[in-house]
Amino acid sequence: MSGQNSSSMDKIAGLREILALDPKNSFARYGIAMALAGQGDISAGLAEFDTLLANDPDYTAAYFMSAQTLATAGRIPEAIERLKAGISSAARAGNNHALSEMQQMLDELDR
Repeated sequence: MSGQNSSSMDKIAGLREILALDPKNSFARYGIAMALAGQGDISAGLAEFDTLLANDPDYTAAYFMSAQTLATAGRIPEAIERLKAGISSAARAGNNHALSEMQQMLDELDR
């Protein structure tokens, strides 16, 4: 278990080095958000997703993954809002696959 955690910490450290050089690097911030959420540090992961989306509102995957993180944390109304924003982003980008995945999740949550 500790081996997996330490490699995840190393990954986060490496991505933070990229962000230190390029604070708007969406890919690095997305990786950090996913790693933190995956470790169960929901609030830190969501903070990274929020920063990512503030910097890069068309990073469609971040809407979907942050909505999943919010839903897992039981924060359904926030997950629904994030999905609605993500669907708009996917529509602007013409990303029909992401749009349909988020719409499907929205339909499941927003009953």
